[in-house]
Order: sequence, then structure tokens, then C-alpha cells
Amino acid sequence: MNLGKWIKFIKENINFYRDGFFELPYLSNSPEVLVKSIINSPSVRHVQEEQAVYRNNPFSKGVMRYREIEEGFWIIVTSITFKKNVMLKAVYDEDVPSDYYTITFSVFESEVKLQNTFADKTPFSSKYWGFKRPGTEVGAYFYKGSVCEFYLYGFSKEWAERNFSFETLPEDNQIKKFLNSDKGFITYQDIVPNAAELSKEILINLQNNNRDLLSKSILKTQTFQLITTFFKNAFIDQRIGNYIPTDTPDYRKIAKAEKLLLDTVSAPFLGVEYIAEKVSMSPTKLKLTFKSVHGTSMMQYHKEKKLLLAMQIIQNTDMQIKNIAFATGYKSSSKFTASFKKRFGKLPSEVRGF
Repeated sequence: MNLGKWIKFIKENINFYRDGFFELPYLSNSPEVLVKSIINSPSVRHVQEEQAVYRNNPFSKGVMRYREIEEGFWIIVTSITFKKNVMLKAVYDEDVPSDYYTITFSVFESEVKLQNTFADKTPFSSKYWGFKRPGTEVGAYFYKGSVCEFYLYGFSKEWAERNFSFETLPEDNQIKKFLNSDKGFITYQDIVPNAAELSKEILINLQNNNRDLLSKSILKTQTFQLITTFFKNAFIDQRIGNYIPTDTPDYRKIAKAEKLLLDTVSAPFLGVEYIAEKVSMSPTKLKLTFKSVHGTSMMQYHKEKKLLLAMQIIQNTDMQIKNIAFATGYKSSSKFTASFKKRFGKLPSEVRGF
């Protein structure tokens, strides 16, 4: 799809509305093509000297910053607030090569209701990683009011061959199986420690827009450190999953199921049958599809988010530990402490330091 065709395509499809979401397409053959497709979308302002694209339209408001770190290796960081329910859809021009892998780190800010407290809601940050093969069409769903940051690392097959030893992985490794299959993407939760903090440093570097040799070297080191850590941990991750590219209707339902889990993260688990009814999917298919997308069961996902919420409250407030236990839905502080220690390797009191 050449640039002229793209402009015509997006003007015809930008308002496409289905099942409560506006579908907004973007070209994804390579990071360079992606950036050009955003620049040539309606209601954007491209500031070339900043390598930044500002958007403020009926669907979203935000800024996208981009850099080619070196030949075959890009980073694109987008900070965005959604004004409507939106599905961002990766599409491809068949006349342009699609030989780039992408790793994405996403941070979603929301508010969740606590149990047994006077506080109405508290901020909660969810984090995800995704690894996508070239040419994979996938849709990502975002609800009105979502505040998100996306860190996209795009690298060519040639760059990957120079920097990562995919070929040396054992045949039973999940990443090796994924690369040898016709399946399009894998998602993870917090697979890189301190990823949010390290990513903020990268964003600050991009915002400062320094072009000197030292700043470029620091940016290269920062980005390479993150994706190296991602692959190091992904190589040893032996989760069992059937990573099939999920078609659009199913993925929309999984997004709705995930929102139900996040909206009730401090409450008891809703149950597979209840969630299945709410998203109009059979319990069996919901369980299988959710795990194929998120790499974990819905119950385990809910438990993990509950503990991450507790960790954020411990780190950011002076609420008593026993009250945090009840606020996040635990029936006793002893059960909370045991679950917390098992997940993080520390007692809640050790995290707080007093």
C-alpha cells in the first residue's frame, strides 16, 4: 500500500465502528513505515526536528517519539489518552517487505475500587510485554479514559541474527518453537524487573532530544539492555501455551474479560462461567483463548494483579499492612502475607522497610 493509497484508506476506515469500538488501522510492515503512516494520518502535527508526532483527534490525544538507534533497530514510544473505545489494528501493505520483529512494553494506568476502605478508588498500573513476528495482523483494544504508554522496539531479521542467538536455542525452548511456527505473537506479564523505571529513563532521553554522541550511546545502551533482559527471561520461561493468533472477534471478547478482571481485582474471582456469559463465549473456549493470549489462566491472572495492586499500595501509601490485606480482598492478613512472600520473596513489611 503506497502512501497515496494509505491516506485514502485511512480516511475511509478511521471511523469504522464495530461492537462498541472504533477501529483505527496503522501500517506495520516496518517501524519506518509505521511512523510514516501515523504522520500521514488525519489530525496530527509532525515536528521533524524533535522526531515527534503530536495527535489530538476525537479518538485520542498524545505524542509519539521515534528514533532509529542503528540500522535495522528502532524504538517508538507513544504516550496516549483514549477519548473513545478504540481498537488499534496492525495492517500490512503486500507490496512492501515485512521483515521486522517487534517487542512491545505497555503500561496502562487505571483506577480500581478497594474493599473495606473509605477510599473510592486507587491508581493501578498494569504492565505487559508482547513479542510479534513479522506480518502478524493483531488488534489491541483500549477503553475510553485509558492512559497508556507504549514502548515498541522494532528490529529486522538481519539485526536479530547479528545480536541474538536464536539458532542456538534448544528445539524444546518456547521461543524457538514460536519462531519455527506460523503463530504470530506471545504476551507476558512482568517478565523484566524494573522495566517501568528503565523505560521512563528512555522516554526522558527521547524528550530531551539530545543529538550528541554520548546521548545516542546512552539511548542505545538503555534500549539494548531492556530487550536483552526480555529475551534472557523469555528464553528460560517454560510456560506451556498454544500461541495461536486469535481472530478479531475472539480477541475483542478477551479484552472485555480482562477488563472485568481488572475492574474487580480487589474482589473475589468472578468465576469462569460468569465471565464467559458476560462476554458471550463458552467457558471452555474462553479459558483456552485467554491463556493463549495472556499465557496464564484467568484465576492466576486475577491473583497476580491483586498482588501487584497490593505491592503498589505498599510502595506508594502509608496504609497499614493489615488494612492493605483487607482492601485487596484477602480474608486475613496472614493469608495475604503468605501469598505476598511467595510471589515477591519478601514480606510486605520488608518492602516498606519498617
